[in-house]
Amino acid sequence: MRIALWQTTGRLTDKAANLAALSRTARAAAAAGAELLLCPECWLGGYNAVQATLAEPSDGPAATAIATLARETGLAIVYGFAEQDGDAIYNSAIAIGPDGARLGLYRKLHLFGDFERGEYSPGAAFMSPFTYRGWKIGLLICYDVEFPEAVRHVALSGADLLLIPTALTPEYGCVPGAIVPARAVENQIFVGYCNHAGEEDGLIYLGGSCIAGPDGRPLAVAGAGEALLLADISHATLQAAATLFPYRRDRRPDLYNSQD
Repeated sequence: MRIALWQTTGRLTDKAANLAALSRTARAAAAAGAELLLCPECWLGGYNAVQATLAEPSDGPAATAIATLARETGLAIVYGFAEQDGDAIYNSAIAIGPDGARLGLYRKLHLFGDFERGEYSPGAAFMSPFTYRGWKIGLLICYDVEFPEAVRHVALSGADLLLIPTALTPEYGCVPGAIVPARAVENQIFVGYCNHAGEEDGLIYLGGSCIAGPDGRPLAVAGAGEALLLADISHATLQAAATLFPYRRDRRPDLYNSQD
């Protein structure tokens, strides 16, 4: 399967402009043979904004528009947004399939810093991986990947592809450079990590989106600017990595203490 990651400089608070840009990008990704497109964290209205003014339900106007786009392009589309659910706002990611139906909804578990803790409620549970074209796909968001327990949980739940929308600044370059490949190889899964590019109201993004193989090798890496990354993933590569790096087979959970 060919997957695409869209590293983009969005229009802060301008959902209509961002949806129009997504329409163009989704058509380009489909024309390039992609079957799935991943967008960044809080892509819909932008990350560096007051989320209460941007939040909408998971079945709100944006989801309806993107479901139509998914049907038109034949893509699964995964994007980050501020989700309104009752009185709570979550930092969420949703996957919509090429039939327009929801494949999965995930709420960020590990909120980063005072800004996020002031804007969002934390998620309460992992999302079970969903199946798409023979792949079991898990979702995490940004800071979540920096906790090895989170990625191991998703992998042990059956995922063989992990998609991570993110909003990462330059001082954390070790995350795509070292942590993401490590998470991929230690769990023998593919990992797609999709960041913003450019600047949002003074917040500068690293870029650096990447797709890591289950052997830890980079399949595609973006620079600092806008980019559409493409990579082909295969089950044969997964099987070879599991043979070469049998960490999950050889682990000893009976020896590992669960410590606070």
